This record gives sequence, C-alpha cells and structure tokens, in this order.
Amino acid sequence: MSEPKALTPTPAGDTYKGWLFKWTNYIKGYQRRWFVLSNGLLSYYRTQAEMGHTCRGTINLATANIAVEDSCNFVISNGGAQTYHLKASSEVERQRWITALELAKAKAVRNQAESDDSGDECPTSPPTSGQGGGARNSNSEVQSTLRTLGSKVEDLSTCNDLIAKHGSALQRSLSELEGVRLGGDTDGKIRQVTERATLFRITSNAMINACRDFLSLAQAHSKRWQKALHSERDQRIRLEETLEQLAKQHNHLERAFRGATVLPLSQSNPALDSKSSGSVKGDASDEDDENEFFDAMEDPAGFITVPADPKYHRSGSNVSGLSTETGIDDQSLCDEQSLGSNPESPQSLEVEPVRKRRTKIPDKPNYSLNLWSIMKNCIGKELSKIPMPVNFNEPISMLQRLSEDLEYYELLDKAAKCQSSLEQLCYVAAFTVSSYSTTVHRTGKPFNPLLGETYELDRLRESGYRSLCEQVSHHPPAAAHHAISERGWTLRQEISLASKFRGKYLSIMPLGSIQCMFEKSNNHYSWKKVTTTVHNIIVGKLWIDQSGEIDVVNHQTGDRCHLKFAPYSYFSRDVARKVTGVVADKEGKAHYVLSGTWDEKMEFSRVMQSNKGENGTEGKQKTVYQTLKAKELWKKNPLPEGAETMYYFSSLALTLNEPEEGVAPTDSRRRPDQQLMEAGRWDEANAEKQRLEEKQRSVRREREREAQQAATLPEEGAEGVEVAEDGVHQDNYEAMWFERTEDAVTGESMHVYKGGYWEAKDHGSWDVCPDIY
Repeated sequence: MSEPKALTPTPAGDTYKGWLFKWTNYIKGYQRRWFVLSNGLLSYYRTQAEMGHTCRGTINLATANIAVEDSCNFVISNGGAQTYHLKASSEVERQRWITALELAKAKAVRNQAESDDSGDECPTSPPTSGQGGGARNSNSEVQSTLRTLGSKVEDLSTCNDLIAKHGSALQRSLSELEGVRLGGDTDGKIRQVTERATLFRITSNAMINACRDFLSLAQAHSKRWQKALHSERDQRIRLEETLEQLAKQHNHLERAFRGATVLPLSQSNPALDSKSSGSVKGDASDEDDENEFFDAMEDPAGFITVPADPKYHRSGSNVSGLSTETGIDDQSLCDEQSLGSNPESPQSLEVEPVRKRRTKIPDKPNYSLNLWSIMKNCIGKELSKIPMPVNFNEPISMLQRLSEDLEYYELLDKAAKCQSSLEQLCYVAAFTVSSYSTTVHRTGKPFNPLLGETYELDRLRESGYRSLCEQVSHHPPAAAHHAISERGWTLRQEISLASKFRGKYLSIMPLGSIQCMFEKSNNHYSWKKVTTTVHNIIVGKLWIDQSGEIDVVNHQTGDRCHLKFAPYSYFSRDVARKVTGVVADKEGKAHYVLSGTWDEKMEFSRVMQSNKGENGTEGKQKTVYQTLKAKELWKKNPLPEGAETMYYFSSLALTLNEPEEGVAPTDSRRRPDQQLMEAGRWDEANAEKQRLEEKQRSVRREREREAQQAATLPEEGAEGVEVAEDGVHQDNYEAMWFERTEDAVTGESMHVYKGGYWEAKDHGSWDVCPDIY
C-alpha cells in the first residue's frame, strides 16, 4: 500500500514539525519525540504540549552535519557536543526530513553571513523557545542597555544635587545683596551673584542635556522592546493556531487512512521495536520527570471492526440464504437503508420559522483577571459553594445549558418513526452523543440557577416541541427538565452536579438520569451522563474533555447500547474525542456498531457476523465484528460566523437569552446579572450577582426558621417530617411545576413535570411564582 503523498518542504516554509524516533540509551532504545525545525534550529520535545515551556534539546543547523545511515535512520551532529540518532517511520518520511534539514541549514548559513555584515541591525523577531545562543545574546543586550540607562540615571542624580546646591547658594547671595548698602561692598556682592548664577545655568544645561540623552536612549530601546513584544505575542498566537490546525489535520488524515476499517493497535507502530545497536548516550532530559506523564489508552474500543465478506452485500435469494447463518433477516437489511436516509424526516422538510431569531449577541469583553488569586483558596472545595465572579461565566444559566440538549431534536423525530427498536436505539444513542458537541470550545461556566428559577424553550410552532426546566434544589443543586414533542416523543431528566477543583483540572460529575419515551412504540429509554473535565485551570489554554461510559437501555425490549468516551491523550495514536458503541439485543447479540467523535459526527455499521479475536492490551479477548460500510448517523452543525467572540455559542444558544413575551417572572431571561453580563457590563453584573445570592440565602434562612417552628408542634411536626422525606429536598422547598415520583418502569425516584405551566402562561397567571430576582 503506497503512502499518501505529502507536500515537500520548501525554503519559503517557516517551520517543519513532526514525530521522529530518537535513540536515548540501550535500556529504552528509540523513544518517540516531537521535533520542530524553525529558524535554522532543530528542537525536540516529549510532546506537543511541551512546546510552550520545556525544550529537551536544540541543535544549530548552521554548524551541524547531516548524515544518512540507512533507509529510515539519519544522524545530526554539531561536532561532538550534540549528536542525535533519529529514525523516521518510513523512507519517504526520512527523505522529507533530510530535504527540510538541508534547506534550513543552507538558509541558516546564509542568514549568519548576512548578520555578520550588518551586526548593528535589530533582530526581526525575538528568539524562540530553545534558541540558547539567541537568548544569551538578547540577555547580554538587555543587560548592557540597563547598565547604560543606570549610568544616565546616576548623571541625572548628580546634576540634581548640583542644581540644589548652586540654587541654594544663589538664593543666599540674592538675599545678602538686598541687605547691602550702596558702597564699596556692592561690586563684590554683584560679582558673587553673577558667578553663582553662571554656575546654576551651567548645571541646569547639564541636567537638560542628561535628560535629553536619557529620553533619546529610552525611546530608542522602547521601540525595539515594543517590537520584540509584539513579535513574541504574534508568534505565540501563530503557534497556538498551528498546533490546533495540526491536531485537526492529524485526525482527518487518520480517518481518511482508516476508512471503515479499524486495525489492531498493537500492529500500528513497528518503529518502537527495540534497537540492538547504538552509538551515543541519551540526553539526561529524556530520563527525568517520568511521573509527569501518563500512558495512553491503547485499547479504548474493546473490539475490532473489519469489512464484511462480499457475500453479505449480495441481494435477493443469496441474502435470504445467509439469514440462518448470521441471524440477520431481510427486514433488518431493509431497515438499514431507511436508517441511513429517512426521506420523511423533518430535517428534509423546509419549515418556515414563525419569527426571526437573533443570530448575534454583544462580543465578549477582553477583561484581564488573576485566576490564581481567586482559585488558590478553593482547592478541594465543591464548586457550587465557591463564590465566582462573572469573568468565569458565560451569559446563560445551567437550565439553558440543559435545554441545549435539544440542539439536535431531529434525531428523536427520526427515532419516533423507526419500525425497529434497534434502529431507534441507534438514533437515541446518537442524540446522547450530540448533546456534548456544544461543549468543545465552551470553557465558560454557566450561571448557577437560583432556587425556583425556571426556563422555557417553546419551539412548538417551529420545531414541534416545547421544554421546561426548573431548579428544584439548591443544596445539593438539582434541575429538572421536561420536553414533549407533538411528533411522538417525551424527554425528561433530573441532573445534579458534583464537582471538584483539583488545582490543574476541574472534574464535573453529573448525577441523575435521562429518560426518553416514544408514544407509538411505548419504548422507554434511560441513560446517564459522562464526566466532563476542564484542563489547564491555572496555566495554559483551557480545554474540555468528556470521558466515561454510557449504557442506553430500552426497558421495554431489553435492547442496550454501550457507549465509551475515550479520554484524550497526547500519547494516544487514536482519534481525539473518540466515541465507540455497540447496539445489542437482550440476548447480547450485536446488531450495530457506532463510531465517531463527540465533537463532529457519528456513524453506524450493520454487524453481519461476529467472533472472538486476539487479546487486547490487558489480555482480554477482543470481539471482531464483520460490518457493512459505515453510514453517517449524525453530524455537528457549523458554528455561526464570529462565534469565537460570542462565547462559541451555537445558533440555538444565541437565541436562549432572547427576550420572550409572556414567560414566567422566574424565567432565566429575566435574571438581571445574566443580562448585564451579556451586555458587557461585567462590574455591574458582579454586584448584581452578589445581591441575588445574598437574597437567596436570606430566603433560605427564613424558610429553615419556619420549618423549625413547624417541627416544634406535636402533630404538625410529624407530618412535616414525612413530607420532607417524601417530596422536599434539603432546602425545605417544594418545586412549583415538578413533583418527585418513582418511575414505574425504571424504579428511579426523580422530579416529573406535574403540569400547569403552559396553562398558566396561556392565562398570564403567575401568582404561584416566588420573587427571586
């Protein structure tokens, strides 16, 4: 199989980056390292993440020798002090590196000659990470400039003392001159005053000249430093963008290479085989800080998919003849076609919106904030009990975040039309994964809802559904959500969050379950959410990952879909943010395999045959599924234009805070601190947020006091305790639109919508709503 063609590096290219295997020592052999060729310097790092802070070694190509050993190996040396024995993954890749290195070396030699001819010129850009010589030159230049400025400051101080001294003497002479009578002493006093005035003038001129020199020197170096600062900032931004583009290109190349086939990972990296001979001792930087890194998940899926035998693609009698062998009947094969493309799905219909929704909100202000000063006292505490300024928030509440789960409601519309429960389960599983797609860039924290706060999302005339959320508890924080569609499905969930700040990252563990019911088939599904982790809380760029496992269970038929969200790792050879799943019936027989990423798309493949394969990384035997060609099940909608300045909101999220007529007075759209933050008035929003939180605490204290008084009464107290155990949370609060019941199908206790909200909205009667704002 020929290797995909890649662009050959050219002299115009600024950098050339990639993975190479570097010989370290006889114990560890070759180790995988990230190499960066830039500005005539070859630097290497353990991972791409180290590029911003830890360079493991650098060679200046202007004085280096490049030698080729064999088809994949080559050596770079600068005369004995540094020697790198490197190995590429293929001969083609080695040749690309050799070409890039030779071009960079020629350019470095030419630049060095030019810099010798014009040594007084300023550098066009500051030295990058790993440029040892450039950093020393820059440091000596700064020290020299500081010494020059220091001497000028000493001159100014001396001139200041002289001016004060001569000025005082001149003042005394003038005073004495006023008291002298006309006579012989007058001429002498006048000469004395003249001499001292001359000295004062000379000293003043020296002071002015010294000030002029200091100002000129400071202005000259200020321009150079300002230019260097701008270059450094631009270079950092370009580096971050390049890293992000490289990660995306890497993912796309992997998917294009793999296609519908997932090979065993143990066969994918032959370059890590041990080396029997070597010549140099490894760098010390390669041997330390081992506890700083973790191993990648080598076996995330737990199964292997391979293309099915061509006989399964035949139609007519041949397929029918194979049904007994594979357990797949004709009806299931026909259902597969309807699963891939549903002509009656609402996505294919052109729906005229009832009203024009907004597509833009005010841009996010660029306010600086010292994160460490706020976070250093919060380590180990629960996030819901930490007072946070709005600088860490996004201008929507947690109730609105729950409503965002309906971004891809069309998946449930399609599921409601499925004849097969297994096909329906595929759509429900895709809907489960789609709810995480809006979080990939959303590093802001939603507002914690106030107790009794609600949020309605009425899209009945536009999309056929309406949903309602209510904060039913504050300690612990819990929100109930109910959505119903006139297209035959109902979604309900009660979610509470357990979160811990661990210094480097923040873990958010959603508790509670989500249920989806379909009216036509009476199928009842339930599942839970995975853990969300926010990395680089203190240092670095924030990024979000989802990890864990989900079991989507059909309680009516016993069908089950097991989804696995693989945690992201720089060391993993797998696709980032990968999700895999298997749809099986109640006997455990697999019918569909799901694969994709939670931030982009999901695909499904029909399983034609399965058998046990080779052992995985932990000795577990993998299952090999023979599948038909994968088809797209769900794909993420593109973000609106300018989303990076609007908190990376999706098209639905941009409309969540849009004013609506007739909503309840407790609706999140009416929350003042949230509206002020969206408008960019963050100082006012912080003050308003503190006022609302203090008001909520006062109301809670009053409610607890009334509960204690009620508990002192003999008869009513017993009834009050019973009610508190049955239907009221620790806040001694009873929800307005939801009631706690035990689900007859799953046996779980959760808050279920009891009705009355939409009727109250029709009549405009909100007397039962508390004053929370």
